[in-house]
Amino acid sequence: MQTFIALYLAPTSVITEWMKTDPAVREAADKKMREDWDTWMAAHGSMIKETKAGGQTKRVTKDGVTDTKNDIMLYSIIEAESHEAAAEAFVGHPHFGIPEASIEIMAIRSM
Repeated sequence: MQTFIALYLAPTSVITEWMKTDPAVREAADKKMREDWDTWMAAHGSMIKETKAGGQTKRVTKDGVTDTKNDIMLYSIIEAESHEAAAEAFVGHPHFGIPEASIEIMAIRSM
């Protein structure tokens, strides 16, 4: 088995606009996405070793530390037979219910 990180991405502008949506509409859509996520996890959950949400971000450069934003909403550490198998498992993932969302699967290698 190989280890990968899955980065669940969505533009911050899309999320900002989504938060302006009528709360009843947003709650219904969030509930549906959670249900779809549970269904996806029932089929693929054994490959997921950890999932966490992103939060406030700091950028560190040679010039110092600044606040910044990025498009990472969540990450998962996953195990799969191959990079292709890891990526294929995410085809049709409920995260794509978010406009302009994407998921990047990156191999994790020892240094």
